[in-house]
Amino acid sequence: MQKLGKKPNSKNLDLNNCALSATDVTELASLLPFLPELEEISLSWNGGVGGSLKALTVQLHHVNLLKVLRLNNCRLTAEDVTSLGEAFEIVPQLEELDLSWNSNIGGKLSLLTKKLQKGCKIKFLKITDCNLTAKDGESLAQILNVIPNLEVLDLSVNKHIGCSMKIIAQDLKNVPGLKELNLHMCGLKQDSLQGLDTALQHLAELRKLDVSCNKEIGGGFKDSTAHLASLKNLEVLDLHQCCVTEEDMTVLSQVIPLLSSLQELNLSSNKNIGVSSEPLLGRLRFLPKLKSVAISNCCLREESFSSLAEAALHLPELEILDLSWNKCVGGNLKLLLEVLKLATEIQVLRLSSCNLVAEDLALLMLLTQDGHLARLQKLDLSYNDNISDEGWAIFCKGLAVFKELSELDVSLRPSSCRDCGMWFSELLAALTKLPALAELGMQRWVLSESQRKRLESFNQDNKRSIRFDC
Repeated sequence: MQKLGKKPNSKNLDLNNCALSATDVTELASLLPFLPELEEISLSWNGGVGGSLKALTVQLHHVNLLKVLRLNNCRLTAEDVTSLGEAFEIVPQLEELDLSWNSNIGGKLSLLTKKLQKGCKIKFLKITDCNLTAKDGESLAQILNVIPNLEVLDLSVNKHIGCSMKIIAQDLKNVPGLKELNLHMCGLKQDSLQGLDTALQHLAELRKLDVSCNKEIGGGFKDSTAHLASLKNLEVLDLHQCCVTEEDMTVLSQVIPLLSSLQELNLSSNKNIGVSSEPLLGRLRFLPKLKSVAISNCCLREESFSSLAEAALHLPELEILDLSWNKCVGGNLKLLLEVLKLATEIQVLRLSSCNLVAEDLALLMLLTQDGHLARLQKLDLSYNDNISDEGWAIFCKGLAVFKELSELDVSLRPSSCRDCGMWFSELLAALTKLPALAELGMQRWVLSESQRKRLESFNQDNKRSIRFDC
């Protein structure tokens, strides 16, 4: 451990991203008999582990208290998967298994799943981006009745598993304690959504449901939300980039406001809902626990934005608001004036590509003068090329009040290039008064040689990430 620059720990063997070789794996295996209290092994981001896992797994009987095994991005081979499967009998306490980002697992998952014993204690199973096939989906469905304690199932970024989603959904009833289901970018189709909705009636403990980036389920929500409303414990619902249609929105407008525990809602990148989002956005007032609302790139109209502003007055716990890529915000930020006054917990405000004008920035600064937005940590104003130099000057003069600000982006569009005005001096003066600032985006702003040197001087300790390219 000392050789690899890590602190020894008798219960946690953390060797993430240590450029381990096959020889290192063999050496680690020889240490296991001397670590009987070991509960966690993490070898993630070590490509050299691939092809040599057997040397480790045959020694796992020495650490039968092992609860966590993380092997994501290790270039695991079919032989490794077989060895891991054979080791399940000697690690009876295993609760978390992470095999994410091992593309060679695809088509071979049965080598692992067929070894799982009934009553297995696994609670967290993560197989993100493993090139899983429809056949692997069938193997997964079969093991759901032997891992009754499962709480987290992450199958995201496996584009071919959608074909077997109906089969998987039928067996989700065997894991009634499931709290998180991640199906991001899984190639789901409308019939997959229907099967999943039927399964939801058995998942009363579900806290997070992510079906984002499944474009072919668009149009299917209108027939597949019968049981969604029953998820009284659901805290996170992610539907971004699902090609949600106007008909879908009509149904979702009735269902989503019934999710009384909802804290995070993401509807971003559903461009077709701009006209029909008004009823749903207006009903967000019935979800007072909402902390994060993301509706970027939804082609919102002024009426929808107004409905959102009115509803947000009833969201006292709001921490994250993402309105990026909605042009209607520009010149209308005043509609959010009362919201931003009341939202004392707001930490992240994203207004990228919103067609903002100088008056909008003046409004933000007016709020800060009255002590509002004091907890703001991340502010994204990028791609708002219509803001005048005068507008940026007003903004920079008041910027220093954001004492907790860690990220700020004022970059221009990729097609743009513009000289920094006199406001640059105001910006630099403000930056020196922002102790938490770690990231600054200023791409496409043209800096003179002296301005570059002043910016580099500000970051002479290299503790900040400052991006500029013109």
